Amino acid sequence: MRICVFGAGAIGGYLAAKLASTQENEVSLVARGAHLEAIRSRGLVLIEGEQRLLAHPKATADAGELGPQDYVIVTLKAHQVPAAVPAIESLLGPETAIVWAINGVPWWYFFGLEGPWRDRRLESVDPGGVIWDRLRPERAIGCVVYPAAEVDEPGVVRLVEGDRFSLGEPDGSKSARVERLARALMAAGLKAPIRPKIRDEIWVKLWGNLAFNPISALTRATLDVICADPGTRAVARAMMLEAQEVAEKLGVRFAIDVDKRIAGAAAVGAHKTSMLQDLERGRPMEIDALVTAVLELARLVEVPTPTIATVHALVTLTGRVAGCYPPRS
Repeated sequence: MRICVFGAGAIGGYLAAKLASTQENEVSLVARGAHLEAIRSRGLVLIEGEQRLLAHPKATADAGELGPQDYVIVTLKAHQVPAAVPAIESLLGPETAIVWAINGVPWWYFFGLEGPWRDRRLESVDPGGVIWDRLRPERAIGCVVYPAAEVDEPGVVRLVEGDRFSLGEPDGSKSARVERLARALMAAGLKAPIRPKIRDEIWVKLWGNLAFNPISALTRATLDVICADPGTRAVARAMMLEAQEVAEKLGVRFAIDVDKRIAGAAAVGAHKTSMLQDLERGRPMEIDALVTAVLELARLVEVPTPTIATVHALVTLTGRVAGCYPPRS
């Protein structure tokens, strides 16, 4: 089976190393810069606790070298996808599935979803419908990413915690292609449950990200501090309750309540969210998929979200002043 991991950050590197370790799949990795050169020259090292795994996926900066794949697992951040569309296209054959291992509201959210917004496109995460038109929602498999990992140095990825990648077809079916992918991930030592309602699980993870990520970027505080401080905890809770109303209008059901979700975030401890890390390092911030898209959905279902809107305005300007959230051309 030919599997390409598109995006060699921490999660992409973790996935590529695990999949390549089984020797049952032809695994490739689209990477760039020093990370790419290190993987080419020394291999990809994955550190899991006291264990070090050395894998040798085929690594390239030019996806066109790889040819059609059975699966393309996209591990970019959502705002990076539009520019990567031509490269991803070069990996597609007639039956290629694209696994969207990306945080936030997915661009394919309304594909095949029963209701008044069926097949509606989301401008906040797919400007101009480019992804929908060129990569096609029929190829999409949803994926909720739970592991936390870091790139310690070029060519070296360290797993912090977690090993679950929940999978789901947009139509909720247990298709042959999603079952085959789940088996490949499990053979690599990962958990890969197939969910009939993948959007529900997307929202549970998004629920925390849409609140804690921007609050952390605004305050520079870690998760434990945000959850312990009465003021920021109240802001996060208000944002999450507004988002819950939006999601429930779209047919989502939450398996846990808001306070349990906040407790889960607090238990992570002194962790800097990805949005705060991006701000500190001068990298583009993932505001649209985590926050802007929720506001777009709120307008559709006519649910007021004043707290989310206020925090969105503040974090957007913070990002622009820092050069980490450029306006769209």
